[in-house]
Amino acid sequence: MNKRVIFYNVSRITLIASALFFMPLIVSLLYRDGCWLSFLIPMLLMGSAGALGAFRRPQDTASYAREGFVTVTFMWLVFSVFGSLPFLLSHSIPRFVDAFFETVSGFTTTGSTILTDVEALPPSILFWRSLTHWVGGMGVLALAIALMPGDSTGQPDNTAVHILRAETPGPTFGKLVAKLRYNVRILYGIYTGLTLLEILFLFFGGMKLFDAVVNSFATAGTGGFGIRNASIAAYDSLYCEMVIGVFMLLFGINFNVYYFLLTGKLLKALKSEELRWYLGIIAAATFGIAVNILPIYKSAGRALRYAFFQVSSIITTTGFGTADFELWPMFSKAILVLLMFVGACVSSTGGGLKIARVLILIKTAWREIRHQLNPREVRVIRCDGATVDGTVANGVTAYFAIYILTLFFSAVMISFDSLDFTTTVTSVITCLNNIGPGLGPVIGPSGNFSSLSVFSKLVLSFDMLAGRLEIYPLLITLSPSVWKRNA
Repeated sequence: MNKRVIFYNVSRITLIASALFFMPLIVSLLYRDGCWLSFLIPMLLMGSAGALGAFRRPQDTASYAREGFVTVTFMWLVFSVFGSLPFLLSHSIPRFVDAFFETVSGFTTTGSTILTDVEALPPSILFWRSLTHWVGGMGVLALAIALMPGDSTGQPDNTAVHILRAETPGPTFGKLVAKLRYNVRILYGIYTGLTLLEILFLFFGGMKLFDAVVNSFATAGTGGFGIRNASIAAYDSLYCEMVIGVFMLLFGINFNVYYFLLTGKLLKALKSEELRWYLGIIAAATFGIAVNILPIYKSAGRALRYAFFQVSSIITTTGFGTADFELWPMFSKAILVLLMFVGACVSSTGGGLKIARVLILIKTAWREIRHQLNPREVRVIRCDGATVDGTVANGVTAYFAIYILTLFFSAVMISFDSLDFTTTVTSVITCLNNIGPGLGPVIGPSGNFSSLSVFSKLVLSFDMLAGRLEIYPLLITLSPSVWKRNA
């Protein structure tokens, strides 16, 4: 383990990331809400902490997968600790555990909250909450790497590969162009362009500019932090609901598809099997729920409206709400819970298991069934017309096993709070899959996580980080063998 290069990389990224506090600081000065020091202090502290090691490049800069995993884990913890300071310094959230939970929820784009009255928060704090979603959506380290200057040795790109492999969700990691830093900038360019487009749609649709910006940040990161107590339902606008609903779906699509479209590779974009399944699942779930809730709303249009928005919100793990689905029939709630597990596409800002991973799991299971029927038959797993490498298929199966074990043990630990079964289980599901609201009277669409114990909030904070980083970085960092000198 090269601890010096880890410290060096963490310091450089910390120094660059300290600039994030500048934007909400400006918002605070513009709105004169008195919170500017709540951002200036963390910016100076984070910048100073990063400067301690950012300019002391170690002689041995060798960096491998384990250094990448550990760097990612430490950076997300650093971001979460420093990111909680504005809540504490502004007294918006007086307790550190609550502020930490809220910040982790923001950066991991989960959207679970301990706040009971978000409309009472100052504008700059609301802006900061939504900004954590936007930065965390594409990846906090990806943004830093995109801005980080390279050198002639090419070593930072080698380091960046391991960091991005650890941070990027999905069963595989690939590059669109040869230079990794350019690859990240392309994806962030697409991400920024879609965000600006949504801001324009919402603003010209009658939403205030501030609301359009923060809601677009939350949509882009598929996070779901709202600035109204009633979430998106507070706007009572079919137009705004449809715009946000459609953009949630767009941000749940693999960003490589957009790159192919922009470069004229239409057939390659349409060839995506994951995309076809993603859109098919959304259509089927929307229709099924709409039919099921039709007796509640007495109108096919309203039923489709609420069904589409909630399906879009849950499968992309955004967590926005326009209806209290806790009141829906069990069939509809069961579909939503299944969508919580499935999630969006790989290389998107959505969470969950990911469509591609679910497809590989299903095809692997079917291959094993066929093998039992005919042991001599040799079958390969294909996605998008290409053969899936056996290492990738085995990795997906292993990840699913670790995922289920994490879910099980987390639910056991949360059970010490003596909550009802639905709340206990769905609190873990919603945090591990980075969704936001759960089911039950406590953490449902109209509830929050404020009443949970400190222990449960820490467990769920771990789950949110594990879900966003897809478990491995945290487990590897906690493994004693990784820290041995000759590991």
